[in-house]
Amino acid sequence: MTEKGHCPVLPTEVLEFLDAGREGTYIDCTLGLAGHAVAILERNPRSRLIGLDRDGSSLEEARQRLTAYAGRVKLFHADFKGLPDLGLSFKSVRGVLVDLGISSFQLDTPERGFSYMHEGPLDMRVDLRMKTTAARILHSYTEQKLAGMFARYGELPQTRRLAREIVHLRKLGRLETTGDLRLLIERIYQWRPQKGRIHPAAKAFQALRIEVNGELDGLGEFLDAAVRRAARGARFVVISFHSLEDRIVKRAFHALAAPEDGAPLITTLTRKPVMASEAEVAGNSRARSAKLRAAERL
Repeated sequence: MTEKGHCPVLPTEVLEFLDAGREGTYIDCTLGLAGHAVAILERNPRSRLIGLDRDGSSLEEARQRLTAYAGRVKLFHADFKGLPDLGLSFKSVRGVLVDLGISSFQLDTPERGFSYMHEGPLDMRVDLRMKTTAARILHSYTEQKLAGMFARYGELPQTRRLAREIVHLRKLGRLETTGDLRLLIERIYQWRPQKGRIHPAAKAFQALRIEVNGELDGLGEFLDAAVRRAARGARFVVISFHSLEDRIVKRAFHALAAPEDGAPLITTLTRKPVMASEAEVAGNSRARSAKLRAAERL
């Protein structure tokens, strides 16, 4: 467990699939609180790290944690999908890590509005420079568009009813906080805690967060562009937390490993996604849904 309760998922597997003992540059595309980054930097004292994060607050926390490695680290307040546009050389890059999850730091900050378990504003922006919030979406989308969003990104049933009730409540001025939305969801889905069941609000909040931040937009295209720029032997490790993300990563790697025309650009290192061990899940419940896929540039 690291400071502020943050614990990076699959840390041993990340180092293994990155082959992080090699000297060179590693890119942590989703720096978070730098849990993975510290492990990478400690694996080889001559390695360098480039870190990106959309969340300015997380980036400042990470910067403090990485003070001891300052001469080997370069940080950017940026979306990883813009990595190919930062003008960086990929010649010495040995590994690229993308951890697509929301960090515990974000989830446990009520004023960010990411978690249904904390009362807070309907915000959910990873990058606070953005204008679109969860509240704006809930108060402006049509009933049909809301239903489609919850069905597509949350894979929820009864989304038409959910959307209809959201439109009704917003007209009454009774949809202002995460608690308001959670109570509505619990009423519609007649929620009762039961072992093994996922709270429907978790899926609804996931859908909203994906929509607010455009999380799935351009993910496959990013992987394609990054692989094409990388040198032979560079490793790519992607950790996803729900089936929509994992499906995009799987398809992108498959297209690069077995292109319809031309030679393969990568070899996949994981036939199936790597999951956290029971021991890790026992110590970090967030790791339960993590899926890791890895590939190497040919």
